[in-house]
Amino acid sequence: MAKDKLLQQNKVIVILGSTSSGKSEAAIRLAKKHNGEIISADSRQIYRGMDIGTGKIARDFSVPSSKLKVQSSKFNIYYSNGIPHYLIDIVSSKTDYNVSNFKKDAEEIIANILSRGKLPVICGGTGFWIKAVVDNVNFPEVKPDQKLRKKMDKKSITELIQELKKLDPRRAKEIDKNNKVRLIRAIEIARTLGSVPRYKIQDTRYNFLQIGINIPKEKLQQNIKKRLAKRWRAGMVKEVQKLKKSGLSWKKIQGFGLAYFWIPLFLQKKISKEELFEKTYLAEKNYAKRQITWFQRDKRIKWLRNYKDIEKESIIFLKNSGHQ
Repeated sequence: MAKDKLLQQNKVIVILGSTSSGKSEAAIRLAKKHNGEIISADSRQIYRGMDIGTGKIARDFSVPSSKLKVQSSKFNIYYSNGIPHYLIDIVSSKTDYNVSNFKKDAEEIIANILSRGKLPVICGGTGFWIKAVVDNVNFPEVKPDQKLRKKMDKKSITELIQELKKLDPRRAKEIDKNNKVRLIRAIEIARTLGSVPRYKIQDTRYNFLQIGINIPKEKLQQNIKKRLAKRWRAGMVKEVQKLKKSGLSWKKIQGFGLAYFWIPLFLQKKISKEELFEKTYLAEKNYAKRQITWFQRDKRIKWLRNYKDIEKESIIFLKNSGHQ
């Protein structure tokens, strides 16, 4: 009985979906409705200087952690539409930040939001990061090996997959083969432990409602193309040039994927402007497809199309929790 009461008091809503699905807008409207604050679950929006290419929402203003009298930059508040957002612009693009870092930071922020009587709303499209929090995943405690990472980073995706197959065939079969960072981390763990342990799902003290934005395929593709054109006009190429001038190598920039992979090739005159747009558009479409495939594995997600339905579902979920 005590556990049930605790879950009622510790409710968290997750708004998820593919790129260009409209999840940020839905999360903001929901946060306004329920006195909520938003935690970004986007593996690239955490980086400073990567605004246009990652699709960060327009910022009203920011409050650094120093002014909030807390030590960690994870508590930097990024205000948009009057709603506080966390885990946006918290680290340099030169910093390694992984799912384990995100889980630790997100859980601390969730606890802080709840302690002030507000509703935590997680919003994002990085499925593995969301799963880490929702399922309270326990990750292997293997420290980063920078020498190994530097060596592995020089290898191609194909070479990394072959390396992982030798160490752990099971993990090589299951892993996202387009994610170089995750491949290198798996090799790092397998070399230390002999194989990559299956992630352990533990009991969580939070009760989650996961809502997926269900958008028709044709509409999604239109949104991707429109948003991509808007990013070009906003100066996406110049953003990549600034990253290069800040000290990042072309290879490091390309590691962020999508437009960040193709723009360096355009700036090095290896592809044309027309090829740049088409290749980036195709990469965005394929990324959206992978996101949807990942999320559809979780049968707990409620897929909704209209905001009214999202709000209705949230009210049912929160009706006894004191957040209405």
